Amino acid sequence: MKRRQWSEALKRRIVAETEEPGSSVSIVARRHDVNTNQVFKWRREMAAKQTPARRESVTMLPVEIVPERVERPTRVRRSGVIEIAFACGARVSLRGEVSPETLQQVIELLR
Repeated sequence: MKRRQWSEALKRRIVAETEEPGSSVSIVARRHDVNTNQVFKWRREMAAKQTPARRESVTMLPVEIVPERVERPTRVRRSGVIEIAFACGARVSLRGEVSPETLQQVIELLR
């Protein structure tokens, strides 16, 4: 029995079909009436012949390691008005954001 001869172009085309996403080597082999093991052999041979430039290359990117940034809690902007009426008749209206220390000083002065 005479062995079948496959052209290099046909081998490359068959191997290329097996490398398509979702393809199956056994289905491609059956479609071309080739033994599955033969197709796997062609794939190995062609992978070995590829030059490094033709193989998929990995691009290295520069990386910089920086210290972790500690985020300070953001202050909540308060809106509204606080009115304080003292027994002596004094009234204080506070609008916007007032620190607790300032409020304490105002209250102590008006007591």
